[in-house]
Amino acid sequence: MSTGHQSFDVRKYMSEYKNRMKGAVKEAMDDGVHYGNIVTVPAYCVGDAAHHIAQSTFNMCKDDVVMAVIEATSAVMDTTLNANLDKFKNEYQPLSVATGAGAVAVEYILELDGFNAPMIVDLLTKRFHNYVQLYPTRGGAAELHNHDFMDMIYRGWKYLDKARRDRNGVQTKLVPKVAGFEVNLDPIHENEVLMNPQRYAYPGCAISVRFSALMRLADYPCLLTSEPVTATMMTNIIALHKESPASPARVCKDCATAALVDFRHAYCQWKEAV
Repeated sequence: MSTGHQSFDVRKYMSEYKNRMKGAVKEAMDDGVHYGNIVTVPAYCVGDAAHHIAQSTFNMCKDDVVMAVIEATSAVMDTTLNANLDKFKNEYQPLSVATGAGAVAVEYILELDGFNAPMIVDLLTKRFHNYVQLYPTRGGAAELHNHDFMDMIYRGWKYLDKARRDRNGVQTKLVPKVAGFEVNLDPIHENEVLMNPQRYAYPGCAISVRFSALMRLADYPCLLTSEPVTATMMTNIIALHKESPASPARVCKDCATAALVDFRHAYCQWKEAV
C-alpha cells in the first residue's frame, strides 16, 4: 500500500506486531503474571481507544447539557479524590472513592429533576421486556450500557439516601460518604449549564432537561463511571498484585435490575462463576 510518500507493508507490520505481542505475553508469563491479568490490561486499553476516544463521543458531547454532566461528574470525582489524598490507607480505597463519587454525582443530578434510581431502574427494566419483544434478534450488547448506568445510579442512590436520612430534616449541606470518605458535590452547583436548565427548553417548563441528558448518557455512561479512571487504577492495582486475577471481580456486583424490580438475586451464581 502506497501513501504517496512511502510504501507501507501491512502484512509485514502485522507480522512484526504479532511477534512483539507474543514476546510481551511470554515475558509476563515468565514474570509470574496471572493469565487473567495478561488479558485484562490490554482489554482496558482497547476500550479507551475504541469508544472513549471516538467520533461517537464527539457527537454526543456536542450537546451542552450532556457535556456539562460529564464535566461536573468528573469534577466531583477529582475534587473528592484530592481532598482525601492524605486519608487513603491502601491502593483499593482511591478506586472505591473514584467510582463511588461518580455514582453519587450522577444520582444527585438525576434527583435535581425529581427522579431517582428506583424510578429509572423500573423504567428501563420495563423497556427491556418490551425491547426483547420488538427486537428479538438485537445485538448481544444492546442493554450493556443501560445496565452499567443503572448499577451506577443505584449505588449512588444508596449513598445519597443515607446522607439525606442522616441530616434528620435539618437543611444543612448534603455530604454523602463513600467508604467513610466525604464526597464533594459543589462542582455540580458551580456548573452554569446544569444550574440553568431553562436555557435549553421553554424556560417556564424546563424540568426534565438534565434528566433527558442523563437518558442519553444511559446508552453511553463510560465517562461517568468512569472507565478511563477505573482502567488506569485497576492497571496500577494489577501491577502491584500481578499473581491475583483482577477480572472478573470476586464480589457481588449488587446489580440494580436484580435488586429493585425483578427478583433475581437469589439465582445469581457469581461465586461459582469466578
